[in-house]
Amino acid sequence: MKELQERIIRDGRALSETVLKVDAFLNHQVDAELTMKIGQAFADLFRAEGVTKVLTVEASGIHFALATAYALGVPFVYAKKKKAVTLSDDVYSAPVYSFTRQEHYQISIAKQYLGAEERVLIVDDFLATGAALVGLTQIVKDAGAHLVGVGAVVEKSFQEGRGLLEDAGVRVESLARIKSMKPGEIHFMESAPVHS
Repeated sequence: MKELQERIIRDGRALSETVLKVDAFLNHQVDAELTMKIGQAFADLFRAEGVTKVLTVEASGIHFALATAYALGVPFVYAKKKKAVTLSDDVYSAPVYSFTRQEHYQISIAKQYLGAEERVLIVDDFLATGAALVGLTQIVKDAGAHLVGVGAVVEKSFQEGRGLLEDAGVRVESLARIKSMKPGEIHFMESAPVHS
């Protein structure tokens, strides 16, 4: 997605060779118009798959999942990182390690919102080590649902996430694939999908 790549170059900052800061437009302050275009891009990529539900993990993936679900005309559900008192014990859960926050946590989804009949598209803001997305794929598997694929807004292609998912037979589509980066430089993969 050319517009997304241009925005990453203009407003993103590579803080190191592994950390990209995009909080000015993607995950702290959010550009709503760009978010809706991202949702439409994922809907276009996966429309033929008959998606019945979009899945993400709180919090940075929620607005992209919402935009995608809206474009597809289906509901979305997000995995919670902390169990609320209103969430029963009847949940699917998986352990996840956050590279960004350097912590382990358990994600969970109430079983009533993810049935075996679902055709699920997972959407998230980043694909790097793949921990959160692998956790979500495990939840989909535990539910007996069909995973149609994973959509990542930004992929750090130099990290292992894509390989982990593809080795498990998961279709992965990323809108901006970063080949390498360091402070002052961000290089994209040539194979990133281009949508306008």
